[in-house]
Amino acid sequence: MEKLFENITKNNKEKICNFLETLICTFPKNTNVFSKIKSTIDLAYIEYGSIKIIKNDYNGNSTIVDTLYEGDIFGNLIFPISNDDYELIACEDTKIILFDYNLILNTSDVKYTYYNQFVRNLLKIMAKKIEENNDRLEILSKRSIRDKLLEYFKISRKKTGSKIIYLPISFTSLADYLVVDRSAMSREIKFLKDEGFIKVDNKKITILY
Repeated sequence: MEKLFENITKNNKEKICNFLETLICTFPKNTNVFSKIKSTIDLAYIEYGSIKIIKNDYNGNSTIVDTLYEGDIFGNLIFPISNDDYELIACEDTKIILFDYNLILNTSDVKYTYYNQFVRNLLKIMAKKIEENNDRLEILSKRSIRDKLLEYFKISRKKTGSKIIYLPISFTSLADYLVVDRSAMSREIKFLKDEGFIKVDNKKITILY
């Protein structure tokens, strides 16, 4: 996983944070990030911990849109999130660094190698996040649970170059990722296994087709 401050010393990291006037916040488990941050989040980096993005609709239903982990970035530059429609819940003790994107762009006076490294790291992470979002859009465009699962396996196989993939998340989180019912997804996985499409050993999936 790419790190935002990879190949940057601790001292230079502090210089970057000071120059960009970052806001550093820590959140205990189960805290809503929006309860402490009232302003718009342009760009935020998870230094440690994890966060669930939950969307609430007008009927009061809640859907887990995404789960973000250490090294992930989020904010309106990646995906528009407002505290009117979303909750950002810390799944564990979590530390995030918030950036004003306009300050990141205002680099005319910054000619230090470590800052250039920071920008390269940021662009790599943003490119990876965009790729992940595009993959998910492709998966969610499928109508049935079966097709969503098969597309997820196909993309995972392509990324790893192997017919054996290891789920990086729990089956419950996978159901949230696919936006499907957990029980219905479990039944479909059983059907795929019985029909010889896949072999399942805990979170190890062997693709047989």
